[in-house]
Amino acid sequence: MNLAIFSLLVSTPLVLGAFTKHKPFKHSSIGVGIYAGVVSSILSLLAIQQQGYSYDIRYAPVILVFAYLGPAVGLITGVISLFTRLVISGHWYPAIMGWTMIMIGFSVIHLFTKRLTAVKKSVVLFGTYVVIYLIIVFMFKIFMDRPVFHLQYVLFVMLGLFIGIILIESYVKLFRLNNKLTNMYKMVEASEAKYRLIAENTSDLIIVMNEEQSIIYFSPSHENVLGFQCKELERLEKYQLIHPDEVEMFKNTIKLMYENKESQSMEFRMMHKDGRWLDFESSCMPVRGDSGLIENIVIVSRDISERKKAEDILLRSEKLSIIGELAAGVAHEIRNPLTTLKGFMQLYKRADSSIDELLLSELDRIENITSQLLTLGKPQAMELKRTNVLELIEGTLVLLAPEAMMSNIQFNLKFEESSYFIICEKNQLKQVFLNILKNAMEAMKEGGEIQINLRKGPEDECVIAFQDQGCGIPEELLPRLGEPFYTLKEKGTGLGLMISHKIIKQHNGSLTFNSNGKEGTMVEIKLPSAS
Repeated sequence: MNLAIFSLLVSTPLVLGAFTKHKPFKHSSIGVGIYAGVVSSILSLLAIQQQGYSYDIRYAPVILVFAYLGPAVGLITGVISLFTRLVISGHWYPAIMGWTMIMIGFSVIHLFTKRLTAVKKSVVLFGTYVVIYLIIVFMFKIFMDRPVFHLQYVLFVMLGLFIGIILIESYVKLFRLNNKLTNMYKMVEASEAKYRLIAENTSDLIIVMNEEQSIIYFSPSHENVLGFQCKELERLEKYQLIHPDEVEMFKNTIKLMYENKESQSMEFRMMHKDGRWLDFESSCMPVRGDSGLIENIVIVSRDISERKKAEDILLRSEKLSIIGELAAGVAHEIRNPLTTLKGFMQLYKRADSSIDELLLSELDRIENITSQLLTLGKPQAMELKRTNVLELIEGTLVLLAPEAMMSNIQFNLKFEESSYFIICEKNQLKQVFLNILKNAMEAMKEGGEIQINLRKGPEDECVIAFQDQGCGIPEELLPRLGEPFYTLKEKGTGLGLMISHKIIKQHNGSLTFNSNGKEGTMVEIKLPSAS
């Protein structure tokens, strides 16, 4: 019964401490010493009384306190234990004598066992207790004829001490393990928080694919870059976001990664929520499982649409520079003999000769092309003036009115205000309007209406939009418009739009094209307004 109660009294505070996440008993040593003294007192009350002597395991908690907390706390437990012993039983002198020897012996032993573990200290202290107990027995001749009784008593105390050590050590190890797991959990949480912080705030798209090539994770950056919510992305069909022309390439790259188990890079287009296609540069990394096989693939994609545009602009600029130099040289060499030929043809022109008229018209055409080549290659002097774009457009429409009437084409000019002032070179800008309107008229074989819309943009810039009703331009050819010598017309040279691009660029503006199949083409020019 004593052992059962002792086990209960030792384990109760340990269990409560585990549930309340209380610190080990070393941090509240005085309280532990008093509690151990109470436990020792309870064990004394349950002692076996033999001819005025009390036999119990009250010294088991005393040994444990000395071993784990040292002599200062051990003396507190010992004093409470002695007081209880003197109250409930007789033979004070042997009890006080034995208690004094045990306290002194334990304190001295503690000085020499500081480096030992608590368990080893308990063993040494128990050995000291047995020696002192035998000395008291022989000194006061207590039950000298009953050695078995003394052996049972010593074993009884040893068993109580053993149970106490097991309970305390289990609690200490459990507490350390709990602390270790808590720290590991905090580290995992901190690491997860860092990765979540990176994933949620990076502009790169992060996708995780499983073995079935199904996407199991979309980073929140998809919302900012592609406009889709993560829940919307999860409902989309596999490969729905990837451009149809590049789905096979994407599949083959993923398949190659599973075969070679190596990282791969690729470029492909993904669809924005508004229907635009964005260019992405992706790095694909395989993630191996415990078996060494690839379980997941992490794809980190970066939007390179702006970089592609910058590269195209740079490439176009380099082309223009090279072709401009070449064109200027060629035009200069052609123009001199061309002037001679044209002069002699006009001098010896025969009356009513259709052949001479044809030759002169072709010579005029060659002269016009060489003039355009010179404009492309030779920087023109710009006389910038504050100009009302509305008046400039109206003047251009007047020039084209006869030709438009013959082709059954009407101009519809719409504007919100009566004046849109910009800083420009009037003749050059008029040349741009002429080029665009002539292209629109040539695309409208059966006539129709050309709408010219003049308005102010969101950033206070001047926006001029030309919308025709022609045959339109295929979407894949739109990016090539303005390239040197690229034309969709049978007798075109490709120089008109190229020169127009150059002029608009010199005016710090932009020139864009948009075509919806057979609904015609819209050309939009943006120019900075005059302050």
